Amino acid sequence: MKKILITAGCIILALVLTAAGALVRLRLKTDSINDDYSFIYQDSAYSAPVYADGVEVITQDVSCGYAVLEMFADWNGTSGVTEESLYDEYGKVVTSTGKSFEEQMNLRFPEYDTVMHKYMTNSELVTAVYDSLEQGIPVPCEWAALYEDTWTLHYSLIIGMDIPNDIVTVANPYGYTEQISLSEFLSRTRFDAYENMPLFLKLGFAFGIFEENTVFIANQCS
Repeated sequence: MKKILITAGCIILALVLTAAGALVRLRLKTDSINDDYSFIYQDSAYSAPVYADGVEVITQDVSCGYAVLEMFADWNGTSGVTEESLYDEYGKVVTSTGKSFEEQMNLRFPEYDTVMHKYMTNSELVTAVYDSLEQGIPVPCEWAALYEDTWTLHYSLIIGMDIPNDIVTVANPYGYTEQISLSEFLSRTRFDAYENMPLFLKLGFAFGIFEENTVFIANQCS
């Protein structure tokens, strides 16, 4: 029994140390992506407001990932992609991770090459989103969003940026359009805004199940 207890204790200690190490690495990674993006406000390359026109906000029935796919499909004129059709096809939600969402974007919209970009610096993320919106293409993102009074991990669709006026416009499938400052937007894509995040979610980020500063850029295939 003593040997069993010692072995169990060693295993628990190893797991605790592994988790602690992963959380430390996550903190360092978060610090590294939180760069100074203030130059963007003075850069003439970002002086014009950019928008993806024609996006209709919906209120999710099944999941935020499926709802964003439906909104993108409606904007793109792709028929047959709805929350209900996706759930009926799979019998479950298959967009719980960024990689699986990327796979669905490429499966549903083969005319685009959609690439998930994760752990981008603030300035890299702004540039990538701005460039896509300049082409009129909305950008799915992972971020922290409030559902009533509770923070959640959430997919939404970025549809506008007005850098000089410090406005980012996001179609949120909780059923409304948000217009927020760039600093708030980036705080939420880094998940800094997620107050009192449960430990199991922090470990999800630490072990790579979830990602910070992540967007999905859809490039039209030639």
